[in-house]
Amino acid sequence: MRRLKIKHTTLYEYSNSVRLQTHKLLLRPREGHDIRIESSQLTINPACTIKWHRDVYDNSVAIATFNMLVNILSIVSEVIIINYEDRPLDFLVADYAVNFPFRYDPQEQVDLGPYLLSTYPEDHALLGNWLRQFWQPDQVIETYILLDTINKTLARDFFYAMREEPGVQRPAATLAMKTGSCRDYATLFIEACRYLGLAARFVSGYLHSPTTVQGYGSTHAWAEVYLPGAGWRGFDPTGGQVVGNGHIAVAVSRHPESIPPVSGAFVATTPQSPLLKVTVQVAEL
Repeated sequence: MRRLKIKHTTLYEYSNSVRLQTHKLLLRPREGHDIRIESSQLTINPACTIKWHRDVYDNSVAIATFNMLVNILSIVSEVIIINYEDRPLDFLVADYAVNFPFRYDPQEQVDLGPYLLSTYPEDHALLGNWLRQFWQPDQVIETYILLDTINKTLARDFFYAMREEPGVQRPAATLAMKTGSCRDYATLFIEACRYLGLAARFVSGYLHSPTTVQGYGSTHAWAEVYLPGAGWRGFDPTGGQVVGNGHIAVAVSRHPESIPPVSGAFVATTPQSPLLKVTVQVAEL
């Protein structure tokens, strides 16, 4: 068990006054048997109206509405959680899915449909060639071993690079350059799973790095794969890890570009290039 405090600050500075449009915030961790929220506070300046709802993926979404001209937008989320995921490898896969390939139960197949649908089908030729090193069509391999090997290979053979550009790289681009950010790694891993017929989804959240400076943290992205009998299991190809109590999931989605922590727009009378500063602190209590 880990008790963690997460402080996520997003600051926009505009050169001239702007009128903020509605903003969508995905900052509150997903609760479940593994994570419990002890306290949560969301502070936004300027003053705004906040409405909460659950989206189609059961993510907790805050919608902020503004009614004044501003030069600065500050969004500070402070959350204390308890993470019980101390044994990430303690799960059992249903007998029929222990070895790959397998077919999902027909009833689950219907619900998993969106997570089996490729987002980048035009990259399949390159992706298929890359995946041949892990599995051949006439081969039987333990499902977890296959996933773990792909996960660790990405961490070992690809070069991590922070990218400030919005969105994700196509899997073909990540394969060609052998470099990308955490969201690019996750996107490639997810597309590889879907190519193989395994349901996978994109996860955004936070990563606690206790081996670095105390309180250091970061926004992070990884993947989850649906394994019959075990449910959604997390794989982090950036570090080649199975997701444990250092990962705090905030939102999940079928599409990797649909769940940024903060999204919105503004209206200005003059051209604007706002300054953006994001800091994340994750400290163990």
